[in-house]
Amino acid sequence: MAKATIKEKVDTSVEEKLKALYELQLIDSKIDRLRIIRGELPLEVQDLEDVVAGLETRFGSFSEEVKEMEQQITDKTNAIKDHKANIKKYEAQLGKVKNNREYDAITKEVEFQNLEIQLCEKRIKEFKAQISAKEEFLNKAEDDLKDKKKDLKVKRSELDEIIEETQKEEEDLVKDSEKRSKAIEARLINAYKRIRSNSRNGLAVVPIERDACGGCFNKIPPQRQLDIKTHKKIIVCEHCGRVLVDPNIITEE
Repeated sequence: MAKATIKEKVDTSVEEKLKALYELQLIDSKIDRLRIIRGELPLEVQDLEDVVAGLETRFGSFSEEVKEMEQQITDKTNAIKDHKANIKKYEAQLGKVKNNREYDAITKEVEFQNLEIQLCEKRIKEFKAQISAKEEFLNKAEDDLKDKKKDLKVKRSELDEIIEETQKEEEDLVKDSEKRSKAIEARLINAYKRIRSNSRNGLAVVPIERDACGGCFNKIPPQRQLDIKTHKKIIVCEHCGRVLVDPNIITEE
């Protein structure tokens, strides 16, 4: 009689463990469904934020480069004025030369100043071409930036709305999941988390459905089904490794 009592306590203990694991699975599955409702929105929002940040960085960088080139054009334009002033000064000195050596030296200076002017004009032309190309990019980037910011605003609004609708429910479920997890022995909860993490649908504990595993849908032999219905030991699916439970286990008294 004593042995029967002990056996009954052990059986009840296993049954309670199975109930606790199955109830935990049902709660975690609800959390998974809420997060699926949000779908890819968080990733889309993150991607758009990255795109916007990248465009803003490039926009700012190109704007600074344009300013620098505009300053270079101003500097080169001023340099041309200086070179022309020097040419006038040297040309005025040509009428006062006393020998060929002085004439040649002044003439070379005039040629040098003219070469400097040509070089400055060439650089100005190059800067203007680069500015034109960058301004074309800036105009396009500005339009892209406006469009991406609009898209980001819409996606953020959608995400905020969904989060607002589901956040409280999810927080309550997460607290319930954590509470129930603490009540389950470490060995079982670790196994549960491992199976769940390796499962594409997050299912670690599944009921028998139509004589098959509720996770991988492989058929369960009749004798094994009977063993599962007794709730006397923890049985896993030989195909997928999920814990198998009687679907009525949490409704039975």
